[in-house]
Amino acid sequence: QVELVESGGGLVQAGGSLILSCAASGRTGGTYAMAWFRQAPGKAREFVATINGNGGNTYYANSVKGRFTISRDNAKNIMYLQMNSLKPEDTAVYYCAARNSPYISNVEDTFTSWGQGTQVTVSS
Repeated sequence: QVELVESGGGLVQAGGSLILSCAASGRTGGTYAMAWFRQAPGKAREFVATINGNGGNTYYANSVKGRFTISRDNAKNIMYLQMNSLKPEDTAVYYCAARNSPYISNVEDTFTSWGQGTQVTVSS
């Protein structure tokens, strides 16, 4: 089981940028794929981006493609989400997740470890 802790959320104006971090512990980096999901008020949690175990393969939701970049540093056991050109509709609690496989997935149920979430608020 991987333990995950997110950080980096906050309040930003539309068009601005934020970097989220997810620190992992309890398992060797590179052996598991990770992802970011988000949940806006009153909505279901949705997929944002995923990255494979060695960081060489990524996949994004259409809503964030070209604006967000997912990456990981396995030496430090940290995953990042660089968010640029933020929009008010990006406002949500962002969660990092890990799964027991090195291959990417955008399916929530395939992830077994979750962080506590970090709030991102984008003002118009």
